[in-house]
This record gives sequence, structure tokens and C-alpha cells, in this order.
Amino acid sequence: MKKKIVSTMLCATMIATMLAGCGGSDNGGSAATDNGGSTEEAAPAGDSADSGETAAPAAGGGSVYWLNFKPESDEVLQEVAADYTAKTGVEVKVVTAASGTYSTTLLSEMDKSAPPTLFIIGNQAGVKDWKDYALDLNGTAIANELNTDAYNLYDETGKLVSIGYCYECYGIIVNPDLIEKAGHTMDEIKNFDGLKAVAEDIHSRAGELGFDAFSSYDMDDSSSWRFTGHMANLEYYYEQEGTPWTECPPTISGKYLDNFKNLYDLCINNSLTDPKELATGGHDAENEFKTGKAAFFVNGSWEYEAVKADVPNATMIPYYCGVAGEEKAGLNCGTENCWAINSKASAEDQQATMDFMVWCVTDPDASRKLVDTFGVMPYKSAAASTNGFLAAADKYTSDGCYVMNWATNFQPNVDSYRATLVSALNQYNADQSDANWETVRTAFVDGWAAEYNAVNN
Repeated sequence: MKKKIVSTMLCATMIATMLAGCGGSDNGGSAATDNGGSTEEAAPAGDSADSGETAAPAAGGGSVYWLNFKPESDEVLQEVAADYTAKTGVEVKVVTAASGTYSTTLLSEMDKSAPPTLFIIGNQAGVKDWKDYALDLNGTAIANELNTDAYNLYDETGKLVSIGYCYECYGIIVNPDLIEKAGHTMDEIKNFDGLKAVAEDIHSRAGELGFDAFSSYDMDDSSSWRFTGHMANLEYYYEQEGTPWTECPPTISGKYLDNFKNLYDLCINNSLTDPKELATGGHDAENEFKTGKAAFFVNGSWEYEAVKADVPNATMIPYYCGVAGEEKAGLNCGTENCWAINSKASAEDQQATMDFMVWCVTDPDASRKLVDTFGVMPYKSAAASTNGFLAAADKYTSDGCYVMNWATNFQPNVDSYRATLVSALNQYNADQSDANWETVRTAFVDGWAAEYNAVNN
């Protein structure tokens, strides 16, 4: 295996160099983005990746070795592993890679005599590097437990390389109490026309009501990503037209940029802050929402803990923007947390790993613990999410709504691309002329091609 691992490491290095230009982060040939979706350092692990070879399976049966990607979940995973061993007698070992080291840890662990049986392949670059080490999960017991295919990763042959085990989401956070206080109901907001009617009415009566429609749309570095990254996703998502991108496209058409404009205009013109004052920032959109000054707040599932005490029934709705059929839209959901089973492991270890995975998503106690640390798990029998925004995402999916995948992850040379968008949007915010909107269009569309070419020649 040593020769293959060295080859994979070289491939990972080359792909990382290319994709750093495409996405602006070192997703590279890694199994998943190395920060694990968290800025936290690894929690004290029950086993560390430096502890040497994994113990051999117990006589007469398989065992499980999970190389964990999420340091912040280590303590819970150790507990779940111990619970399973106590119930079944099957050894489950969880090794947690320190934050920022998953790729190198995986390369090292895969070259040992007893490598991980359960590991993470979290993006298409990882699929290219590790597909030969991944069991095809099509039609397996764990795949049959999924409630959506939206977070699964396939190779070019249709092999199901890895499956999502948790995800995040973003959209428009809403305070239903303020909607009702304004004389409306959430049932009115099922598409852009409904959202527009409610938002414009609230804004027109803000003085009377004591609150406005949208919180501030600041375009400083602490806030602009909500629009140049997240809200921009609606254009990219719909431009895929049902065929999700698997790599950074060299150009985009901007076919749905008018839909982005619909929502963007609605938000900046029905907000607590005059659009001309957005460039310099200085407004606290989260606090505006928490203190009841705004009914709508554009952000993601990570905000739930911050707002739930003040707005306990806060929920999240999709980016309604006037696209045909958007009544069936769900939230913008994505992940790089995807399980893969090691195809090089013994048949006994593969079966033990499969059994463990199914137990994790079907056992009430186990799935409760995992959902509480992961936020949500996209499986039919998993415990309900305690994160209200992720619960909303799950409800949309269960109701048959389509998931808006994170196509924005493909933005080329991301920091430079978004900086150009911020500049153009600030110019438009100050003077909402057709000419200034064309500047936004140029930054959005021509800027994509320019940044792609700058890093890919």
C-alpha cells in the first residue's frame, strides 16, 4: 500500500495547488477541508493518531476504526463508541485528527497495517484521491437509511464513494412573532412575491410597528460574505440547472443574476439601515434581530445558539428570488462531513463498520447524542435536530423540497473575486442605477472568468 499512498500524496499536492486558486482554500486532495468546519483545536481524544498501529480485531469478528474529522465532537464520539462496544462486544476505536491535520493524518493512518475502516471523503478532490479506498455504498444498509441524496459524493462511474452524516444550512432567519405582530403569517411567505409583500409592508410601517423588515446589510469584511458568498449562491445554484458542478467552471453566464437582484434589492431597501450607509459597516445585524428590531436576518444555522434565547421560535426560510417553482425550494445546505468505508479492510471489518453506522443513525440514544453534537443527521430514523434552523432544513427536505447545494464553494480565487463584488455592490448601494447594476453584473460574471484564468492560465 505504501506505493499507492505516496502516489496519492503527490496527487493531493498537485490538486491542492490547483484548487487553492479555484476555491481560495486548501481543499486539495484532502478527504475534506482540513479545518473540519471548526476553528476549535482537537479535544482530548480517547486515542490520538500518534498512538501507533490500531489494535487488531477481536478474534471471531470485525472491529471499527473511525478516523474522526470533527475535533469538537471527539468527546461525544468516544462515548458513543463505548456505548456500542458495551452493547455488542464489537470494538470501536475513534481517533480524532487535530484541527487542520486531517489530510496528513489520513495519509499516515492508511499506510498502517490496521488502517481506518471508517473515514471522511468530503469533496470531489477527495473523491479523486481516495475513491479506490472507498467501498461502493450504493444499495447498502446505511444508504437505505438516508432521507436525501443531496450530500452524497459519487465518482465518474456512479460509485457512491461517501455519504453525508451532517450538514449546515443558510438562508433567511425569521422571527415569526414579529411577522404576526405586523398582521401577517408565515404561510404568506412561500415565494418571492409573498416575501416581498410582507417585507415591504413591514418597512412601510416600521415607525408604527417599532421594528423593520431586514437587519442591516453591512458590506465590511465581517458581514459582506453573507451576500457575496452565501446569497450569491442562489445564482450559481440555479445556473447549474439540475446538474451540480463537480469542479470550478471556467465561466458562468449570470443567467439568474436578475433573481439575485430581486432579493438583494428587497433586502437593502427594506432594512434598518440606508443602503448608502452600508459600505463602512458598524451595525450589528445579529443584535438587531435578537432585540426585535428586525423580522428578517440573512445568515446560517451557526447563529441558532446565539439567537434562540431571545427569539426561541426563530426559523429559517429559503432565498426566495422569483424563480419558477421556488415554492418547492429548500435551504442552502452543504457539508464536507461524509463517511466512507475502507474498501481495503477485511470483509468482517467492513460489515462491523456498516453495522455500527446503521446503529448510529437508527438507535434513539446514539442518534440523539450525535445529532446534539453534529446539529442534524440526514437519516430517516435519526433523532430530530435541536438546532431549529437545521430542523427547518430537514423539514423542507422531508416535504420534498429541493436542497440548494453550496455551489458558491466553487468561486475562483475567492478573496479577490468577492472583493471585486463588494466594491461593485457598494457602488450600486450608493446609487441604484442601471449602469451601476451592470458594474455588479460585470464583477459577478466577467470577474469569475478573470479570476479563473488568473489562477489556472
